[in-house]
This record gives sequence, C-alpha cells and structure tokens, in this order.
Amino acid sequence: MATQPQQLDDRRIPLNRERVLRAAIDLADAGGIEALSMRRLAQELGVEAMSLYYHVANKSDILDAIVDMVVGEIELPPRDAEWKSAIRTTAISAHDIFVRHPWSAGLVLSGSGLSMARLRYMDAILGTLRRGGFSAEMTDHAYHALDSHIMGFTLCQVGMNLGTEDDLKAMAGEFLAHLSVEEFPYLAEHIEQHLKPADPADVGGFGFGVRLIPD
Repeated sequence: MATQPQQLDDRRIPLNRERVLRAAIDLADAGGIEALSMRRLAQELGVEAMSLYYHVANKSDILDAIVDMVVGEIELPPRDAEWKSAIRTTAISAHDIFVRHPWSAGLVLSGSGLSMARLRYMDAILGTLRRGGFSAEMTDHAYHALDSHIMGFTLCQVGMNLGTEDDLKAMAGEFLAHLSVEEFPYLAEHIEQHLKPADPADVGGFGFGVRLIPD
C-alpha cells in the first residue's frame, strides 16, 4: 500500500513530545488502549522505536500524559457562573470528551497519580459547589455523586458497545419478541421506550442525571 501524501508530510515534521502524544491518542481512539504500544506508535510516526525515548520515558509516561491531555479538554466551570448551570456544563463536557476518547475514563480511574489537569478539574468543581453555598461536608457528597454519575454512566456506555442506534433498536425488538409481557410488564414497557423515535427535547439518561443531581 502506497504511503499517502499527507502521511509523507506528517513524517517530515520534527519529532517532539506533543506529536508523539497526539499520535498515541489517535491510536488509542482508533483501536483501544490495547492497540497502543511503543512499536506501533513508532510505525505510525515513521521512526524507530528508540527515537521515542528522547521524548517520553516509557509507555507509562505516555499513558499518564495522554490522560492529562484529554482531561485538559474538559470545559471548566467559570467562577462567576450560576453554580447549577456551571456544574451541568462541565459534566456534559466531561462525558462528551470521555465518550470521544472511549479508553480515557478507565485510565482516569486506574491512574497511579493525579495529573495537573485532573487536579484543576477537581478543584474547579469543588470550588463551584462551595461558592454555591454548600458546606465542606455537603460538597464532598455532591462531588462524589456527580463524579460517580459521569464516570459510571460513561464506562457503561463505552463498555457495552452495542453498536449504532439502529443496532440497539434491532436488539431491543428481538429481545421484546421473546419476552413474556405478562410476567415482566415493566421491563417490556422499558424496552418499548428504546423503540420509540427519539424526542429532540429529550436530554437522555446522562442529561437527566446531570439535571437531577444538582436539584
């Protein structure tokens, strides 16, 4: 397979740490974190694997750094914004970014340390709650409730990997066709919700939780 002109142009760019990390994120996005190795990364960049060690210490260094970059993409709550809307905006931003990089939420939770971006994110959420009138004790509870919703919902969403919306509807229809409605009436009703056309005004399960938790 011939090398594309864009790939040739990219390989002429001098190697640096940011370029290595961006390539690592692209690999992980495309094939999962399991697809990321020093050898594969070097191939993508058109260099020898040893060349990477001038810019990163090892794979662990890469993993810590790409998590930091992804968390750094999250929109933080402005200090002067109304606390509920600020919390919701940041929560939705975090969820969208973790879904865009499906490997990232798991790495955030399993990381050996807290990156600067993660520290800024946590401090911004905590500060928004405190300025909104929460006590230190209630801020602790509120932060963990919100964080659990973001991470738990995201991990479930990316981990189940049920395919497209059409795939999910086909699966729901097949399941419903073999379900005893008399024995499981509420489960049947729940599955039927997945078969209905999406309401443009519906914020979905994640958005519902983000509205419910602050209230």
